[in-house]
Amino acid sequence: MYDFDADTTVPVVQRLQAEMPALKLHRNTIGRGALNAIKSGLAAAQAPYVVVTMADGSDDPADIDRMLVAARGGADVVSGSRYMRGGRQLGGPLLKRTLSRAAGLSLRWLGGVPTHDPTNSFRLYSRRLLDAVPIESQGGFELGIELTVKAHLRGMRVAEVPTTWHDRTAGQSRFRLRQWIPHYLRWYLRGLTSRVRRR
Repeated sequence: MYDFDADTTVPVVQRLQAEMPALKLHRNTIGRGALNAIKSGLAAAQAPYVVVTMADGSDDPADIDRMLVAARGGADVVSGSRYMRGGRQLGGPLLKRTLSRAAGLSLRWLGGVPTHDPTNSFRLYSRRLLDAVPIESQGGFELGIELTVKAHLRGMRVAEVPTTWHDRTAGQSRFRLRQWIPHYLRWYLRGLTSRVRRR
């Protein structure tokens, strides 16, 4: 995914296409930013399963095979989980990590949402889910928690696989915790009440 022709992603992908001809570039025409890039990619994808992963190398692509196994076993959302047994997070701000872990524990135990890591964007989605629910997210990476909560509320299966997240070694993250917390809270609160909503 790239936003404009001068995006530095473009020449890198073009070089990689010589080795990986299946690799394709898709221009995001919805609007700049990570959320719109993800929305644009999900809309353009035609495969039965779609994986969202960051281009900064923080997610481990070796975990995608296990995500696909879980999806073929019936899961409509498969989360890469830093906080389940076997998962790890290497680096990143302590406050962000603490809030993320606390959100996962409370959603799991109070809301019944079956994931330890609801805020991780490294996820696989089934086409069935993407065709069934509208995307309402408006900021940041809230889309991951939105689609996970919506799948859970619909009775669709949510699974997770352990993953190791690495803090970026180059560039600067545009994630702004204070700015995006209200967006996360909307879906977090809906997830907390999901035991009641599903009755």
